Amino acid sequence: MTSYQVAVSKDYTVFCAGHFVTYEGDHCELLHGHNYRAAVRLTGTLNDDQMVFDFVALKRRLRAVCDLLDHRMLLPQDNPLLQLLVDAESVTVRYKQKTYVFPREDVVFLPIPNTTAERLAQWIVDQLLADLAIDQRRITILEVEVEESFGQSAICRRELSAS
Repeated sequence: MTSYQVAVSKDYTVFCAGHFVTYEGDHCELLHGHNYRAAVRLTGTLNDDQMVFDFVALKRRLRAVCDLLDHRMLLPQDNPLLQLLVDAESVTVRYKQKTYVFPREDVVFLPIPNTTAERLAQWIVDQLLADLAIDQRRITILEVEVEESFGQSAICRRELSAS
């Protein structure tokens, strides 16, 4: 069986965001940010129009997902080491003796345990699967790459249930 792959990585599928990562059970990075780049790949067979997936739809949705994260502070909702206190105007984050306060409108809460590039890629995969009409009888793999800086990226590869 022959399979094909389409990939999208554009100069506008980027987002600039702040974050920090907890690690090794008792450490927390300094608050910092990245100019992230997101890319997506779909693997599968051709449809009746002789394409794996419509590039236009894929580019639009990836850009929309990136726009949700752009110029925001990314906070993980599911990190047991962080205490998040949210009110209408602000978000207070506590980790041990550290306390951060952010304007509520500047924060994106993500249902992940840590804002690593790996988990950001997973979240983007989930968003694309929820919003794109992906025919899982034809599309077998959805892959998202999140690059934090040149030469430093993570990939989440989701094998889809082909019927």
